[in-house]
Amino acid sequence: MAVRVMSKRAVGLTYGQRALVIGAVHPLLYIGTATHTEHRETPYTRLAITGRLFEAVFLGSRAEADRALEFTRRKHARVSGAISEDAGPAYPAGTRYDARDPHLMFMTMAFTFDSALAMHELLVRRLTPGEREGLWQDYVRWGELFGMPRSAAPVDYPSFRAAFDGYLASDQPYLTDEARLVGAYLSGAREPGYPLPGAAKLAAPALAKVIQGSVPDPIRRMYGIEWGITDELVFRSVVQSIRSAHRRAPLAPAVLRPVLRGRSAGGYTTVARGERAVRRHGGSTMPDVDRTAVVAGLAG
Repeated sequence: MAVRVMSKRAVGLTYGQRALVIGAVHPLLYIGTATHTEHRETPYTRLAITGRLFEAVFLGSRAEADRALEFTRRKHARVSGAISEDAGPAYPAGTRYDARDPHLMFMTMAFTFDSALAMHELLVRRLTPGEREGLWQDYVRWGELFGMPRSAAPVDYPSFRAAFDGYLASDQPYLTDEARLVGAYLSGAREPGYPLPGAAKLAAPALAKVIQGSVPDPIRRMYGIEWGITDELVFRSVVQSIRSAHRRAPLAPAVLRPVLRGRSAGGYTTVARGERAVRRHGGSTMPDVDRTAVVAGLAG
């Protein structure tokens, strides 16, 4: 099921952004990643690298998957510390984090799984209960490959759904100032500080509506994203168009079918290349985030 879902480009090109937008509400995950990444000032490149690593495990050969897993293990070994200021009632200053913590591993997997499922059901088709369970079990195995103990995850999809939705409805989610800015850019609520190439520029507004419309209302409110009737109508129109393309896929010319299915690494590479070009010319893809990151670094 994981291969079937992740090979849909409508999923591969959107689930990562959604997962980061929602996942940013977990302060330990966000601060731990932002503090230890080599790409704090190039967040789109970081997204592209993560997308390629995940895709290698889902869709690549055994050798590709092994290389991706080993690269991730080396990176995670250095991700450990404590937050320097309060991040909501559940995470006071001094709360420690470690990338190898079983619960944080599970939460990373949970945000990723929830977004892959959400984008497939939104843009391709709804899964049956049996397919959802199959996808859940595949993702649990995926988490285990990255080092998560099996016991850290709920035993089945209904248990996950109750636990995850309960978490989002609790007082634990919290956005730091930097997380709010990064999430706003990734959701399309703020325009990136660089011109997207060709077709990507034309598709960006529609993609932004898909990402924003796919996240739960409480998350949109946390980001301060306004969502009115016009936004909802545009969102539904874009979603319907993409779903219709998948329904008609068997009747489409053979040359068009690969557009809907396959690896999405090319899209990740395009985004990362554009960001590197901006940086070479002294620009920034998320200008306000750079300043926030500097302040956070001084505070730490």
